[in-house]
Amino acid sequence: MKDKIIIAIGREFGSGGREIARKVSEKLGIKMYDKELISLIAKDSGMSEDVLHEVDETATNSFLYALSSGAFSGSPLVAAGMSNLPITDKAFITCSQIIKDLAEKESCVIVGRCAEAILKDNKNVLSVFIHADVERRIDRIVEHEGISRKEALSVIKRADKKRESYHNYYSDTRWGSRAAYDICINSCIGIDAAAEIIRIAAENK
Repeated sequence: MKDKIIIAIGREFGSGGREIARKVSEKLGIKMYDKELISLIAKDSGMSEDVLHEVDETATNSFLYALSSGAFSGSPLVAAGMSNLPITDKAFITCSQIIKDLAEKESCVIVGRCAEAILKDNKNVLSVFIHADVERRIDRIVEHEGISRKEALSVIKRADKKRESYHNYYSDTRWGSRAAYDICINSCIGIDAAAEIIRIAAENK
């Protein structure tokens, strides 16, 4: 690639989005950021990493739980004037700045967390949404988690609702809407095929 490229990948739960993101990062030789962002948020904000995992990509929260868990013990956010905000807002603000800093510093793949909306004014961003037929998603969850199909469907519905609520709360676009992304890919074409499409699109952006 001649220019820096940032690939922002949104995904339905069980669609294989994270695996596709990992393959894209390997193909292009660039870093992938997903759960790694939680550690970066904790480091920058002083919030508890355990609590951040609990509220990751969540638009609602229990502020009292966050306080009782010691999430803000010694937090720089207090000094920054954000002490009265809910923990999800604090996490989003910090995560947004980290994503912007990463996009300025390096080529990378960023999974979820409204990255495509946060970086909407960055000309180097390729935004992608990964989706799949629900039956294929159930198959994947059953295989990976060893649970029943009924349980898998319930997990998918809860996870998708959580991601949708988070995205729509913090973004001015709709989660999964084709108008919000450069490319929407059905992962039923295959994980490798989906990753290759993204690689080609990134290199030709």
